[in-house]
Amino acid sequence: MSEFIESVVLTPGQESQYMKDWLPLVRRVVRQLAPQADAVIDRDDMEQIALMGLLEALRRYGAPDEMFAGYAALRIRGAVLDELRLHDWRPRRLRQKTHKISDALRTLSRTLGREPQEEEIRLHLELSTDEYQEYLQLDSAGTMESLDNLLAVGDFAPAALQGRALEDDVHTSRMLAYAISQLDSREQMILALYYQQELSLKEIALVLELTEARVCQLNKKISEKIRLCFN
Repeated sequence: MSEFIESVVLTPGQESQYMKDWLPLVRRVVRQLAPQADAVIDRDDMEQIALMGLLEALRRYGAPDEMFAGYAALRIRGAVLDELRLHDWRPRRLRQKTHKISDALRTLSRTLGREPQEEEIRLHLELSTDEYQEYLQLDSAGTMESLDNLLAVGDFAPAALQGRALEDDVHTSRMLAYAISQLDSREQMILALYYQQELSLKEIALVLELTEARVCQLNKKISEKIRLCFN
């Protein structure tokens, strides 16, 4: 099978109507990312950036169908995360430490033979509570962007948008479904709460009765597990 899915070019009038129709999705994604982005991007500016992500999604996808919401959410989140990178939102002192912190965390985990607790991490790395929270926000943004990119090759992206034949797209989707099936129930719940219920990381932590730091750690593990299945 070598067919491709054809996107329908929308008229300006159709684009305008679909932008209005999908505005609630834009606002949900903005609310979801606000805890990470509020310190850098004004909420109104963030919504405008997200709207541009929606417009790009419409122009690449064509007329929305039942699969559009998932695809558009990825594009909208990607637009906001791209803007965060452009603003170089990471504190300079933390940016210089990021790789060292990640390496030190891996070393500490090996030494303890388990995942360290938040207090152990802060003491070991000599970080203040604020510095550690900044590191988590940075690491979490990168992790969620990585997950978005992984999920974008699955059911959310039509084959034509990726330049692949349909059989390749089906194979990739099956690999992704298998990778998700290898996650434990809590990890699958986190994915569902983030991508389907569109909760923020802070809200997910409250639902699962975990610290936000723990949710960030689990997100990283989820991303690594899914990526491993594609290697």
